[in-house]
Amino acid sequence: MKESLIPMTSRLRGFTLIELMCVVSIIGLLSLAAYPSYRGVILKGKRAEARAALMQAMQQQERFFSRYNSYQAYTAGDAGVFIWHSAGTAAGSGYQISAAACPGDLIRHCVLLSATPGGPQVDIRFRDEICGTLTLNSLGERSAAGLPAASAPAACW
Repeated sequence: MKESLIPMTSRLRGFTLIELMCVVSIIGLLSLAAYPSYRGVILKGKRAEARAALMQAMQQQERFFSRYNSYQAYTAGDAGVFIWHSAGTAAGSGYQISAAACPGDLIRHCVLLSATPGGPQVDIRFRDEICGTLTLNSLGERSAAGLPAASAPAACW
């Protein structure tokens, strides 16, 4: 009988504003600490995607060379049958693939493939400040525009 005399408000308790703000602050600090790691994982995944696309594009170029005794230059706009984006779809790609003659050489002797981060036909918001544009030529030389040539393969490839 005494239980029914206790006011209803004393039995129902919620969180105070201070408790709620403490929880929100802790969640914010944890998110702030985790975001750079998350971004690093995404960046490494996109780079791996670009490396795989460059290797696939080089295989296409070698097949073309064995057939026509020359490599084929292309850009994203006129790629034809050649791969020009790093992922399954252009919208989901972080890199745009293009092919050109190696500097100081003819296209029939050497091709330079480039994977450029972001671009008008792929995810324009994607950036890779560390490695920049990844390159692979038909001689097997790999480099990255964002790093010196000596450290590029180890860090980006």
